[in-house]
Amino acid sequence: MPNAIEVRGLVKNYGTLRAVDGIQFSVAAGSVFAFLGPNGAGKTTTTEILEGLRPKTAGDVRVLGLDPWTQGAELHQKIGVIPQDFRFFERITPAEGIEYYSALFGTHPDASAILSRVALSDKADARYDTLSGGQKQKMGLALALTNDPEICFLDEPTTGLDPAARRAIWEVIRSLKREGRTVFLTTHYLEEAEILADQVAIIHHGHIIATGTPSEIISAHGRPPRLRLAAGPDVAAFVQRTLGATATVENGYVEVVVHDKDESLRVLSAVQSSGLPWSSFTTEHDTLEDVFVRMVGRMDDGALKSEGAT
Repeated sequence: MPNAIEVRGLVKNYGTLRAVDGIQFSVAAGSVFAFLGPNGAGKTTTTEILEGLRPKTAGDVRVLGLDPWTQGAELHQKIGVIPQDFRFFERITPAEGIEYYSALFGTHPDASAILSRVALSDKADARYDTLSGGQKQKMGLALALTNDPEICFLDEPTTGLDPAARRAIWEVIRSLKREGRTVFLTTHYLEEAEILADQVAIIHHGHIIATGTPSEIISAHGRPPRLRLAAGPDVAAFVQRTLGATATVENGYVEVVVHDKDESLRVLSAVQSSGLPWSSFTTEHDTLEDVFVRMVGRMDDGALKSEGAT
């Protein structure tokens, strides 16, 4: 199956500012792809180019085999979009909004089924200006599904939602994938990307700094697993002396770098046999958020140091 999205050497300049600097990536059809980055990284610019809302400066972009800018009219029939900070006509209800979008696209969706899918059935006839922030986001997602899209571009779809509503939207995203649709997701909730995405790309300062599955990115850029014990410096010294393991002490805890469960068991057995005081343990692994914060922070620190040296 061909890729749903192909980006090669994409450049976008705003005067002398290069917002996107020669990036490339692809998105497999029927997958969930998370495009991540801090504010100002080039994420929104790239997404709007893919949606046909903004022209590129250079490079090649194909969405469903189409050039989003020159073949936008054709492409827009095949994609659904929920923009960041979704806004709509204040006096229109969700049910009326679906009817309006249906007329624009020439489709005949089941409005009640769509509203049920995004957990908004109870607000079908409520005016947009009476909806909560989370309900407005749900309405935006409902409208994005009105034309039965092959690709859904979801920009911060769970912003403002409570935990239960967020999980309901996660299930909608999973169901879109099960149906063979492609989801292009941008989010500031890194655990959301780690849970939902098949592939992730992280952009910063207009460059892609990491790509892969969430586990691949964590493995390549994260710290090794750690065994964390509630214990004092004497336990850390014992582990280093008897096992040769790397151990650090911070805020009443000892962290020991371990590489597998057998090594964890050896450490625990040795500590227990030592007679030294300790009370509990946990195992810790870096998350996608840990890796993201560390990578972006290192880049920003490097940029600041470079600026300070000039």
